[in-house]
Amino acid sequence: MQKKDNSVAVSNVRTLPAAGASAGADTRPVMAAGSMLIAMVLIGFVDNYVATIATEVSVWQFLAVRSVMALALVAGLSRAGLGTLKPRRWWAVALRSLLVAIGLMCYFGSLAFMPIAQSLAGLFTSPIFVLLMTVLVLRQKIGPWRVVAVVVGFSGILVVLGVQEGLPGTIMLLPVAGGFFYAMGSLATRLLCAEESTISMLAGIMGLQGVVGACVLIVLAAIAPTVPDGAAGFLLRGWVWPIPSIFPLIVLQAFVSVVGVFFLIRAYQWGEASQVSVLEYTIMIFGPFFGWLLMGQVVTPSMIAGIFLIMIAGIIIAVRSK
Repeated sequence: MQKKDNSVAVSNVRTLPAAGASAGADTRPVMAAGSMLIAMVLIGFVDNYVATIATEVSVWQFLAVRSVMALALVAGLSRAGLGTLKPRRWWAVALRSLLVAIGLMCYFGSLAFMPIAQSLAGLFTSPIFVLLMTVLVLRQKIGPWRVVAVVVGFSGILVVLGVQEGLPGTIMLLPVAGGFFYAMGSLATRLLCAEESTISMLAGIMGLQGVVGACVLIVLAAIAPTVPDGAAGFLLRGWVWPIPSIFPLIVLQAFVSVVGVFFLIRAYQWGEASQVSVLEYTIMIFGPFFGWLLMGQVVTPSMIAGIFLIMIAGIIIAVRSK
């Protein structure tokens, strides 16, 4: 995101745009807003199918298979002239990709056990963690508005976690852990990858997800753990093949995700970062809406209240970090 600001909230459910992407002279706020809304509709729609995918394969196989398809699409975007695949500093892109990959694995893993509304709420705590790390690690000062945002945001986290009855504690904290690692990836993007192309960073995260997924599948094959049936085995299941009923959903997930990221990138290229980032929170409307429409997921009043608090915190951080 903006290279000039080390505390602006930057997150989305796929990858972080290149630093300084919106700093160019060609600013188109209406196009930027439209692109961001399209991106959030696509991602909010397609992530709901991860819960269905979880009933037959593991998160590791899902990521490994999806990464092959996604990398082919990203290579096509590069050939179309949208950026180079080759990073300037391999180690920086690799570190950033690892942090974001861990965050997204936690997010995807949680989708098998809880409604998408709660998973998104956990992932979108990342701006709060970014703000805390800029204070505790980078020693930057923040004003009272952003202190209020941290308090409001963590209040929202407690409300959202409080409505997840019957789930083990580790599962309850899984999407919040995703938000933490995503925040670390956000800082790495800004501090280490400011000169990298968006395409190279997108390829890095997609590729690393596939590598980690393949490695975990090898480990699972060696230790052969007891795997619960259905979605409960999403984290422990090894390689399953063939998967005729699930494979089309993985293809859909890969294609729609990359298209969604493309529109998200365009949004940050056309708009001012602190304004465009506010619209990312519309995914917390679109995601639960499609979860209700497609999967029959229930969004309770207390869940809505917690999500609303996290959205308010993120918007305050984005606006005050301008």
